[in-house]
Amino acid sequence: MCKGILTKREREVFELLIKNHSTKEIADKLNISEKTVRNHISNVMQKLGVKGRSGAVVELLKLNEISL
Repeated sequence: MCKGILTKREREVFELLIKNHSTKEIADKLNISEKTVRNHISNVMQKLGVKGRSGAVVELLKLNEISL
């Protein structure tokens, strides 16, 4: 995987996710539906070939796509 695999919105979702925001809080902050938040998370997990949000976060940190 190369740097730049996330869309701007996917990055925003994961940056809030690692700050311990719930799906509902992320949806409210970004003015999108909870389903859209879940879709962004699912899309990223699929891109990375991982199962679960935590697996995606670990991979994104390794790839320097997001930071703590």
